[in-house]
Amino acid sequence: MQIIKQVCTSTKEQVEMVEKLQEHELGDFLHGHLKDNRYLIVLDDVWSPADWSCLAKVSSDNPDCLGNVFPDGGKGSRILLTTRHKDVALQADARSVPQEMKMLSKQESWDLFQMVDKCNGLPLAIVVLGGLLSRNMSHTEWRKVHDNMSAYLAKEGSQTGVMTVLNLSYIDLPSYLKPCFLHLSLFPEDYVISTRKLFLLWIAEGFVLLEQAGQQSMKVTVEVYLNELVNRNLIQVVRMSVNARVVKCRVHDLVRELAIRKAKEQIFFGTHDIADPLSSSTSNSSKCRRQSIYSGMERYASVEHSTPYLRSLLFFKLGRETCRISQLDFIGKVLRVLDLEGVKVESLPSIVGKLIHLRYLGLRRTGLKLLPLSIGNLRSLQALDVNNLKQVPNVIWKIQNMRHLYMEGQEDDIPLQIDTLENLQVLSGITFKQWIQNNSSMLTCLWKLKLEGRCELVEGVEFSNSIAKLRSLKSLYLKTSDESSIPYLAMDSCLYLSKLEIKGYMQKLPATFQFPPNLSQLTLEACRLDCDPMPILEKLPNLLTLRLRAKSYLGEEMHVFANGFPQLKVLQLFELSNVINLHIEKGAMPWLMQLQCPFLTRIFGVDKLPNLVEVKLHNDVGSKMPFFIASSLFLMNFRFHKCHLYWDNSW
Repeated sequence: MQIIKQVCTSTKEQVEMVEKLQEHELGDFLHGHLKDNRYLIVLDDVWSPADWSCLAKVSSDNPDCLGNVFPDGGKGSRILLTTRHKDVALQADARSVPQEMKMLSKQESWDLFQMVDKCNGLPLAIVVLGGLLSRNMSHTEWRKVHDNMSAYLAKEGSQTGVMTVLNLSYIDLPSYLKPCFLHLSLFPEDYVISTRKLFLLWIAEGFVLLEQAGQQSMKVTVEVYLNELVNRNLIQVVRMSVNARVVKCRVHDLVRELAIRKAKEQIFFGTHDIADPLSSSTSNSSKCRRQSIYSGMERYASVEHSTPYLRSLLFFKLGRETCRISQLDFIGKVLRVLDLEGVKVESLPSIVGKLIHLRYLGLRRTGLKLLPLSIGNLRSLQALDVNNLKQVPNVIWKIQNMRHLYMEGQEDDIPLQIDTLENLQVLSGITFKQWIQNNSSMLTCLWKLKLEGRCELVEGVEFSNSIAKLRSLKSLYLKTSDESSIPYLAMDSCLYLSKLEIKGYMQKLPATFQFPPNLSQLTLEACRLDCDPMPILEKLPNLLTLRLRAKSYLGEEMHVFANGFPQLKVLQLFELSNVINLHIEKGAMPWLMQLQCPFLTRIFGVDKLPNLVEVKLHNDVGSKMPFFIASSLFLMNFRFHKCHLYWDNSW
């Protein structure tokens, strides 16, 4: 009705007639009015796909008025739609790429307003702050605002307050996203969150159930949840992978304050931070199911606690505080999540072996060298994340629910049975020797595998066969720690393997037909290849990303022939100090969009790359040539090509 009133010039009688129409008749009326006109209609802040469908779709029997309320009469009419949610824009027009509003840079924010540090580029916060300071205020009042900016921006007395708008975003969240959003309140302010860890925590918390995941894995489902929160601007992306997946993220200060407020209302969590006024009181903490500890960790662990409801306990090491925990006997036996990452732990307390409900145990960067044998009693454990142990006790095979096992950096290469873990999906840090002693055919769910250590006694054919038995494998990382070569590997039977990373000496590359047929990402490092790898690699039909890192190739010339790399989009050459020339023939790499290489390398044929949009030049370690000279050498071949050029002299 509002749209009709704005686009139609009507008499009083016509307005009264329109107000009596049914919903589908209103659609007919608007369609008929717009059909022969050229129009621009702006729909501001459409909240959901259902709202768009209600606005745009006609439910009419009129054969001339089926489908969209807004007719396309070929007259150049347009609809401008703004929304907080990307899926609304995609539903409105799946053929167009939505124009996403980016956060302002600090300089842009400074140009708009001086007091920007607490706004962190959030335009909404800057607007609210501007409205506050537009009043006739004294210098003292301005100083008070500056010192208490967060409190002013979060003040709910005004309907235009940031917190009020953010609260609407929270209310609009579907039920399955609300616990994920509240969980973000556990992390410290400005903390950069690893999405790998976040996914494991969400799964351990029970935010995703098997019946919710359906045919897809829980990891896929939690990644969908994360992307929904990103699209709603409740999570900020810090770093993306080359295949456009979120790797690191964080939460804006004001969004975090909202999460904390909502979490406290629901007694979702408590925090312990001596310097944080938002920390929960002792009385509230006893009722909380989740606790995060930011500071005063040793003091917290030494105080007697009553935590009968505690399900999750997360420790964060911040600043230079020395964090040593001698005992955690206050932990209740119903704990599901225990994360001690970064906290100095000499040995695990005996209580840990009795946590039969524990699903996630994080021990990375704790300095811990040994795990107790009682770790095998944790029958509910789904994820164990630890590194740099002296040895892993051979009791892991008892933990039948284990799905994610990270144990990189073992010092002693002792036998370790893991082939009983039929639910295992990710295995990272097992040694070559340990791996070959297991029956890999039992690991039917394993999709990610990282092998490391010495491999001089590993027989090539046997090793290759052990990999070929992994029918679900999607990602494989091989890293040798000695001068022995990577074992022989034929991967042509690994139909789902799409990501391969090799770090270590290789006598030669496998033939093209021995690579996985659906390989899309390949990284080589320290392979010390004498022959140009491009003639073999350029024939991989589905390769999208190729990274050749330090000492992967020792030669001086690289040549990409016509029709080579038919699908490649990203080519990264890092620290290939010997490579002088890269020759690209016409017709090679037709879809290449990003090229990274040492700026000492001369590239011939860069003008023959029709879709190249970004070139990054970096200074390899040990380079003696002045930067401006090397840049000029590259520009002689680059000056007529239209794409973005970046100089990176920080390497």
